[in-house]
Amino acid sequence: MNRPRVSTLVTGIAELVTNDPAAGAGPLGLVADAAVVVEDGAVAWTGSRRHAPAADARIDVGGRAVVPGFVDSHTHLVFAGDRAAEFEARMAGARYDGGGISATVAATRSASDDVLRGRLGGLVAELRGQGTTTVEVKSGYGLTVEDEARCLRLAAEVTPETTFLGAHVVPAEYAGRTEDYVALVTGPMLDACAPVARWIDVFCEPASAHAFDGAAARAVLEAGRARGLQLRVHANQLAPGPGVQLAVELGAASADHCTHLTDADVDALAGGTTVATLLPGAEFSTRSPYPDARRLLSAGVPVALATDCNPGSSFTTSMPFCIALAVREMGMTPVEALWAATAGGAAALRRPDVGHLGPGARADLAVLDAPSYRHLAYRPGVPLVRALLPDDSGRPADS
Repeated sequence: MNRPRVSTLVTGIAELVTNDPAAGAGPLGLVADAAVVVEDGAVAWTGSRRHAPAADARIDVGGRAVVPGFVDSHTHLVFAGDRAAEFEARMAGARYDGGGISATVAATRSASDDVLRGRLGGLVAELRGQGTTTVEVKSGYGLTVEDEARCLRLAAEVTPETTFLGAHVVPAEYAGRTEDYVALVTGPMLDACAPVARWIDVFCEPASAHAFDGAAARAVLEAGRARGLQLRVHANQLAPGPGVQLAVELGAASADHCTHLTDADVDALAGGTTVATLLPGAEFSTRSPYPDARRLLSAGVPVALATDCNPGSSFTTSMPFCIALAVREMGMTPVEALWAATAGGAAALRRPDVGHLGPGARADLAVLDAPSYRHLAYRPGVPLVRALLPDDSGRPADS
């Protein structure tokens, strides 16, 4: 017996961001005094409240703004331990080079599944409580066959957007033997992890003594692609390097960080299909130069924003905070930053069903305790946003 379809009218929307220029004003497709009809978890209709069709149920958001749920396309949420002392040292002038990752690897390996699951669940709840409805989660703090596979199994409990990052850094037991570790990553580790991953990623950063050069990164990405995984790349975070151009050459969905770019890197991104995912929380937490978003946008490069939530270099779950940083520090307008945190993240995950509020999209609505999207950057640090789903439970659609 078929379950009857149930529709919900969401009304009282002072300003609706659809991310569809055909549906409203400007690049965000703004609709004033708007309404949305949700049916069976999908957007069925958007438009002016005056023209809203009838529905089975009704939610009134009381004159607040509604935006698409944030799409956080880069996180490292499966870990144990704490690196607050490392953060304190950086604030006193210590340089970030990725070396602290080894401390998290040790803590994660020794933690039980229940400990890891509890930390993961808490961080996902934080994300959801700030309007994030789609999240990508990487492995990368296990760095053994067994630990990488279990981290991905745990990640798959909270999202379908799971990324195998066995090539995060070279673990201590393989120091001086990078080729042997790459063979492990592209062989037994990939065999164990591919069944529970959608993506493969690599920290391509020759400027770090702990990460991977262009040749090793290519080997990892090509092995993952051969196993049916789609590609992402940590690229050009610490210095100019081969990561961005490798990502574009191999058709990666996203090159992430993009802090240090040459003109050739920007030209490659502008001529390819790879999204430049910017992670301003990392620059905030490492006192590093911020990426030049204006340079990328002026060249026509699609840009996404994500939190890079991790215990070492960006321990934030707040997409609104990243929007505020992007506007204040990276030359983005509030319109561009919101688009990057929603539609941009969806493009970085190649997910046409999220990041916008057009008919057929997933009904991932985020409600601001404010009349306009502008307040996301205007009121940094204020808890303005919550996810609103058809049952108003606050649960993310990915769970």
